[in-house]
Amino acid sequence: MLPGGHTPEAKWRRTSMSGTDQQQFHLTRLYHPSHHVTDLREAEAWFGRVFGRPSRPIAEMTKKAPASEGYPTDYSTFTPISDVLFDTIDPKRYVLDGVQQYASVDRPHLKGFGWYVDGIADAYRRLRELGIAMVGQRGEVADGDDPPSAPGSPMPIFFTVPESAGLRYEFLPQIPFPLDHRLVPGWEVPAVSDDDPLGIERCSHHTVLTDRPERALRVMVDGLGGNVIHRGRNEVLGASSTFVQLADAVFEYAVPDAGTAAYADWAGAAPNDTYHAITWKVVDLDRVERHLKEQGVDLRVRTDEVIVTDPASSLGIPWGFTTVVMSGDRRVAR
Repeated sequence: MLPGGHTPEAKWRRTSMSGTDQQQFHLTRLYHPSHHVTDLREAEAWFGRVFGRPSRPIAEMTKKAPASEGYPTDYSTFTPISDVLFDTIDPKRYVLDGVQQYASVDRPHLKGFGWYVDGIADAYRRLRELGIAMVGQRGEVADGDDPPSAPGSPMPIFFTVPESAGLRYEFLPQIPFPLDHRLVPGWEVPAVSDDDPLGIERCSHHTVLTDRPERALRVMVDGLGGNVIHRGRNEVLGASSTFVQLADAVFEYAVPDAGTAAYADWAGAAPNDTYHAITWKVVDLDRVERHLKEQGVDLRVRTDEVIVTDPASSLGIPWGFTTVVMSGDRRVAR
């Protein structure tokens, strides 16, 4: 939060020479990270045990209102973690009109993320101007003047194509979403609870691995209005990194050194980018280490400022925990 309790928004406006042609949109909040797994129940149990957070299945949304015809209701579960709504998906269950939309996985891995957008049609047109390829929810090519809509709904929703943008980024309007804890009126990032086994204050940043940071910055900065807040070496990761603040989140675009674990993870999706990790700002690393070890989660890295888990024992994700505030992070009042 900025001083006064205001959340920063990414804003972008284009005005023509005549002053009559304008585009304006606001990315108001990170919607959710997406995580693909082989077993939703196992993932729910892991988040409850390790993060101390309950998960809620997407089926809860259809208790009062029926789901759209042909739309699955058993493929996803949502876990609120401080200022993040974490979405876990079983790709085998995500079937629209008889077609599985995501490739099956044999091990868990982070997949992508997206944003709530005010003025979503203008955001779509801005990305089109930059030559970013996009698709609708069924995978149909989005090349018209207006963004595609969700199946059975007039709600606009679209996704970037990884070959063009690096990752599959999602965009949708900020609509009422009962499973999103942050949409309650007056919501603020909660204070750390004594009951929180990890002592999480908020999300520090999301890490994306790439060998083409200029492609990512074309989307994040030129297209969506994000701000580069820091550049430098990430010695823990073994990478040269650029950090971008966009809406309420910070994203690290890291070029990993050959021979590192990060490089091996990136190579699995190359030449596309790889959503690699999420790092949390915490109050005490000793508290984190004790709890992780109690829960059978192994550590890949432990320094005075950072812990990184071994993805083999942490749902395929090298979760990061740090006590350091990111340089340039404007979400934190100074």
